Amino acid sequence: MPIRVATWNVNSVRQRIDLLMTWLRECQPDIACLQEIKCVDEAFPRLEIEALGYNVVTHGQKTFNGVALLSKLKFDETKSGLAGDDEDSHARFLEGVVTLKQGVMRIACLYLPNGNPVGTEKYPYKLKWMSRLLEYSKERLKTEEPLILAGDFNVIPHARDVHNPAAWTEDALFKTETRESFQSLLGLGLTDALRAVTDEPGLYTFWDYQAGAWQKNQGLRIDHLLLSPQASDKLANVGIDSYVRAWEKPSDHVPVWADLDLEAA
Repeated sequence: MPIRVATWNVNSVRQRIDLLMTWLRECQPDIACLQEIKCVDEAFPRLEIEALGYNVVTHGQKTFNGVALLSKLKFDETKSGLAGDDEDSHARFLEGVVTLKQGVMRIACLYLPNGNPVGTEKYPYKLKWMSRLLEYSKERLKTEEPLILAGDFNVIPHARDVHNPAAWTEDALFKTETRESFQSLLGLGLTDALRAVTDEPGLYTFWDYQAGAWQKNQGLRIDHLLLSPQASDKLANVGIDSYVRAWEKPSDHVPVWADLDLEAA
């Protein structure tokens, strides 16, 4: 059986715990990366998720940000925080390592800064964060192990990834500098899992709550799985669980998953 790795910005795990539990049962990811859990570690609904057979690691923050790793495979090690800025207190990065039949796999769950409004300090913070992620990726790729960067990147990589590109040119998610930073990651040898299997436009992972965006399919693709060569070589399938957006009181994001022909130990 392939290993299924998924990412989902749940937009408050305590508000969406019933939806999360339903999705975990239906999708059956071996490893799930969650963003915007919006709670401290102690408040995370750990017991319910552990009851489904998951090991749980969190890097939480009160009311904002927060990331979590859920894994049916035991973690060999975990580490929170992205290197490169000791002053950055935002809970946006969490990595875990699991053992495979051959070697190990490293998963980094990330919630990249939004960066809006562009004319404030938020946009330089976003670009600096992306630069730190680039340095992290350079170092990790040297190990030549399967690596997955999974999360809400807050980056629209290409015009086909947004319903109305012209309306987004000055937005932090689609500005030229943002997309160039994302391309720098791909330039290291990382593969955008979805684009490895399809060039189809109109495949989105986020729909705003306003103006009937979901009903009109006016969305964005900002949630991504980036794979190292050792992971992309094993890529078997990719999916977007867009149906989750139609559930009652949903997150504005939906899960993305990839199946990798790797064997757990």
